[in-house]
Amino acid sequence: MAELINISFYQLLVFIHTILFVLWLGADVGVFMLGQHFRKREKYDLPQRLVLLQLLVNLDMTPRTAWALMVPLTITMVDAGGWWDVPIWGVMLSWVVGAVWLWLVWDAHIHDQTERAARDRKIEFILKIGLTLFYIGLGVLSLVQGEPLIPVWLATKALMFGLIFAAAIMIDVAFKPVGPQLGKLIAEGSSDETEIPLRKTMDTTRIWVWIVYLLLLATAFLGNIKPF
Repeated sequence: MAELINISFYQLLVFIHTILFVLWLGADVGVFMLGQHFRKREKYDLPQRLVLLQLLVNLDMTPRTAWALMVPLTITMVDAGGWWDVPIWGVMLSWVVGAVWLWLVWDAHIHDQTERAARDRKIEFILKIGLTLFYIGLGVLSLVQGEPLIPVWLATKALMFGLIFAAAIMIDVAFKPVGPQLGKLIAEGSSDETEIPLRKTMDTTRIWVWIVYLLLLATAFLGNIKPF
């Protein structure tokens, strides 16, 4: 009975993991499409484009929320599935990290354009760098030594999850100039002088967005097919 309960718990975690993946990728595609329409200054006037941008920012909270929840969920899954005997304190720590990250994301969103939001995002940035190093290190160590993640596909998936962190961090870095550029667009109106630099920033950001999409699909493939 205990084994049956454990299997059911693991299956529940897999289901939740799938839902989070769908929300992450699906909502992010929506963000991408809104960004595409925001770029069309020949089709929409500036007030309409700003509404699209506001929708983009709000919808973007869905993948950001899913991303934060993926951290404790992945640690709990590998433990419940018998892939890695994670100490109970390690599982609990992962949920604390996930909860703190989730709070930072939403607190920054609610208090946007304030010093509090800027502080939240600085802390979040440091946290994401730490998690990037953790997952990449876990993946590389497992591939080289064959532990703690024994299956090659799972070790590779951990490594790729770390690379997703790195690419997503680069999205935020590349997108950072948008703030002052958008402020200039609102203050001075639409013109080549205000639009072209903003467009270049968004184009650069889109490169990293596509990298995240490809890595997400690759990790989903590894998790479902388990080719090696």
